[in-house]
Amino acid sequence: MGLAAASLSITRAEFRRTTRAVAGNRTRLVLMSAVALFVLGPITAVGVLLLPELGEHAADGTLSAADAATATDYVTGATAVVWVFLVFMAVMRTITTVADIDQPAFLLLSTPVRNTVIGVVAAETVRFAVWLLPSTVLLAAAFAAGAGTPLPVLAAPLLVGSCLLTAFPVGFAVGIWIRHLITTYEPIARYRMLLFAAFWALYLGAVTTGGFDVIMETLFVRLRSSPLGWPGHLLLIGVPGIDPSVPALGGTAVGSVVVLGLAFAVGTTGARTHWFADPARTDDEEPSSETSDDRLAELLSGTLSRPVRTVAVTAIRRTKRSPIRLAYAGYPLLGSVAFAQRIIEAGTVPRFVAVLLCLYVVWAAGVLFTLNPLGDLGPALPAVVTSTLTGRQAIRGRIAAGALVGVPLAFLVSVVTGIVSPLSLERTAALVGATVVGAIATPALAAGIGSAFPRFGSVNVTSNREAVMPSKTAFLVYTLAIALPAIAAASLYLEAPEAIAGLLRSVTAWTPLPAVSLSARTITTGAWIVLLAGLLAPPISYRYAVERFDWYDFE
Repeated sequence: MGLAAASLSITRAEFRRTTRAVAGNRTRLVLMSAVALFVLGPITAVGVLLLPELGEHAADGTLSAADAATATDYVTGATAVVWVFLVFMAVMRTITTVADIDQPAFLLLSTPVRNTVIGVVAAETVRFAVWLLPSTVLLAAAFAAGAGTPLPVLAAPLLVGSCLLTAFPVGFAVGIWIRHLITTYEPIARYRMLLFAAFWALYLGAVTTGGFDVIMETLFVRLRSSPLGWPGHLLLIGVPGIDPSVPALGGTAVGSVVVLGLAFAVGTTGARTHWFADPARTDDEEPSSETSDDRLAELLSGTLSRPVRTVAVTAIRRTKRSPIRLAYAGYPLLGSVAFAQRIIEAGTVPRFVAVLLCLYVVWAAGVLFTLNPLGDLGPALPAVVTSTLTGRQAIRGRIAAGALVGVPLAFLVSVVTGIVSPLSLERTAALVGATVVGAIATPALAAGIGSAFPRFGSVNVTSNREAVMPSKTAFLVYTLAIALPAIAAASLYLEAPEAIAGLLRSVTAWTPLPAVSLSARTITTGAWIVLLAGLLAPPISYRYAVERFDWYDFE
């Protein structure tokens, strides 16, 4: 099989695999549809509304030399920034997904490495082109309708194609060597989790402090006159009144060929080195990990029975060995970026942010070890539930594991946020007490909910990593079981039932919905009922989890 045929076959197989994975995962399909609707949708809609007018303005011949120079700077600067962004995405995708090929023993023996590299890079390029090209063509058509020329419809996809065809080979060439270092070079591989954590900490820090905007602005200004901005002149071909630079167009054509050849040469060498190398051995870390677990068991020996202690230590040990299992616990933190930027600008933590952060710690204490007590056992489930271990011991062990991690974290976070926020000393003490008690209660709450809605199969955490996760129903029910009593308590504390009743009357008066006339007294009564139910839920949930474990039926 020739080079083109082999590479095309690999591209088709990789793209087909991606399509099937997306189509077969309803959650991922919904998320991607939401991104397309709420992120790309508004941008495309605004562009379709504004670009025809810009096209008319360009076609009427009133653009001055200064306007043309400004438009050229904007186009070339934006092109350079987009190219750098695509390279960054390609590097990250290569490190995490693309370089981890499926069935390597078959693929690497059936065709040369060069064919495989071209195939997987082409498949990755097509994946992004499916997202970018439709919106690009639509926006270009909107501009062309106003300008009265079809050239933008040809020039815009040409620009996107030029960026994709060069950015992804470069990103793969860089990413494959980085992945090789962090997976096969032992001094680096041993601390790769710390490196990843440091990287994301720096990234989020740049976003929250505004440093990311400064970096983008600097790249925009510095790179617009560089070779990275030359492809932007492809877009100017379709803009009336602006003449693209012929040398820049020639440099784009020649430079793309040169960059493409060098990137594939470096990428192929890196792929051959990485794919045929043995992964780094970091097993020497295991004894120290087991030693720390033994010390934890000795520490708990005076307070917990041996079966309970064994369950708790085992749950913590399994999580330490596979921390990807807890990836879902960090998802809510992604929404804290906006709060972080506000905190940095204000120099203090607002009261509501302090409460929300403590509420997150309380929520996280329950999801760490107890939101899927049956499913987390995996293949060992039959052996465990038929052993002499009782449901009381199994559930208490998981609750103890959650409390061992959650209580110190709850105390630390609540104390720090209470001190740096405008809360008074008395309210800070109340916040600390409520957070610590909540971190003890939520593992019990989660145990019953997770036992009622277990998940036994693994799911994709990333595109190439699987783990057993709590079910979506358990997540939803557990979150509502915490959020609703918290909202009820806040409304009672702030004496808000009257304001809520007025808001409901106002909203229903301006909508075709039936009129809602709830009195403040009714809302207060409902809030107390929800709050009391939330306080009684943890012991009831704990009892249910124990009974569910003791009487679990495999049929």
